[in-house]
Formats: sequence, C-alpha cells, structure tokens
Amino acid sequence: MSTPPPPSEGLTLAAVAPIVETRILVDTVEIFRPGPQILNPDTGVYEPGPDTVVYTGSGAIFGSGGPGLVLSLQGQAYADDTRNRYRLLTPLDAPLASRDDQVRVIAATQDPGLINRTWRVLDISDANSLAVVRTTWLDEVTQTTTPVV
Repeated sequence: MSTPPPPSEGLTLAAVAPIVETRILVDTVEIFRPGPQILNPDTGVYEPGPDTVVYTGSGAIFGSGGPGLVLSLQGQAYADDTRNRYRLLTPLDAPLASRDDQVRVIAATQDPGLINRTWRVLDISDANSLAVVRTTWLDEVTQTTTPVV
C-alpha cells in the first residue's frame, strides 16, 4: 500500500496557476461597461458614449453548448429566445465583472472568429475555495458577422 506524498511534494493550485495562465488564458479580453447615451446636437440622435473599461488582459472564452430552447406560452419551442452560453476565464487577480457588463476579445491566438464578438455578463463570477481561474458566465450579444457601423 502506497502513501500519498507529503503536501510539500504534491501538486498545489499555486503551481498550476502559471501553467493555466500561459497555456489556456491565451487571448486578450476586455471587460467593459457601455457608456451612457449622449445626444449628438448635430443629428439630434442619441449615440453611445465612451465605454468604461474594467479589465484588459489575458483570458479565454469557451462555449457551453449550443443555442438554448425555451417553451413559449403556447407550448412551442422558440429558438431565438435565448442566445449561446459561454464561459469567460480570467486570472484570479482580474477584477470581478458585474451583471450586464460586456466582454469582447481584442486579440485571439487561435480563432480569429472571436475578435470583436461581444458577450453580456450574466452574473458576477463563480466563487470557489479551490480556484485556479475566475469563471464568469456570458450570453452572446453579437448576432451577425457584419460589423455594425
């Protein structure tokens, strides 16, 4: 019968964190709060004000399944009622995102399809006693591949 190694010889979360940050959190993400609407006096139209950036740094976006389906009042499945669910992974020292903050990928190392897509934060991140990264649940806002001008 073997005995487990003493704690000083085992793999610790502190030892895993740098590996995760360099091998998994390989994209650059931005968590931001959209700016308030500002009236353009020349056009008379409200336009988005400047965003407040909460965090810019390493992160990763992972899908959590395909589009969801919910039942409408008449009992029929309605595909557009919910969007795709995603998870944002960031280092533990990154600031917490608030509900309805938004996330975009500004540099992607593997999939260029991530760049400039936007997600809405569903809730502040999961809290865990044994965490290596912060996990935040997202809902995709971007619904087209053509840039909105």
